[in-house]
Amino acid sequence: MGKRVLLVGESWVSEATHYKGFDSFTSVTFHSGADWYNAALRSKGHTVEQMYAHDVPARFPHNREELAAYDVIVLSDIGTNSFLLPIETWMQGKSTPNRLKLLADWVRDGGALIMAGGYLSFQGFEAKARFAGSHVEEVLPVTCLTHDDRVEVPEGAQPTVVDAAHPVLAGVSGAMPTLLGYNRVVLKPGSTLVATVGNDPLIATAQIGKGRSLVWTSDIGPHWCPEPFVQWAGFAPLMANMVDWVSSK
Repeated sequence: MGKRVLLVGESWVSEATHYKGFDSFTSVTFHSGADWYNAALRSKGHTVEQMYAHDVPARFPHNREELAAYDVIVLSDIGTNSFLLPIETWMQGKSTPNRLKLLADWVRDGGALIMAGGYLSFQGFEAKARFAGSHVEEVLPVTCLTHDDRVEVPEGAQPTVVDAAHPVLAGVSGAMPTLLGYNRVVLKPGSTLVATVGNDPLIATAQIGKGRSLVWTSDIGPHWCPEPFVQWAGFAPLMANMVDWVSSK
């Protein structure tokens, strides 16, 4: 049965300045890095709603009832500030719910959480994602580093399967293609390591109270997860299996 997935983040807005002799002008473009991922989940029967990064401060659920509309929450390339600084707090100085704590409590009570890697995942680029020490880190199967945790591998890094019998790998045949980077994290005691990249966790899972969590420490699309990976026949079943496992009770 298909799951209701909320993908949070994995989008950005870019501003460019164009110089033409004496004159210049700016342009603004919007980008989403989730097209391959969303298509993969939908091809396996899941329903995916993507909440773009710029919408997160205002639109991410503020209460348990709003979270209950989804079977799985996927955080991808979206830092803690977007959850901790809603418009009411940032602009109006009002008290608002701590949505990282809300999300962690939801997981403990039976929710399903996936964190994918990226420049604003785990601790992230220049440590700006800041999940280390957060309520969300408490319910992940890994511990975040406290500094810039990116591992850039432009020459390519080969993933290695550790637990071939894990349901996340069901129907996934052949070696995974190489990846171009990931976030370095530390496996927590009691968590299950499914696959590694370099000498670090790539896929790890954990039972958290009544719920489950999973991490995929590389990207869900280019650049860290390059086109040969997202075009690989195993990409769709692998990503869909993650959703299936984390939402199974």
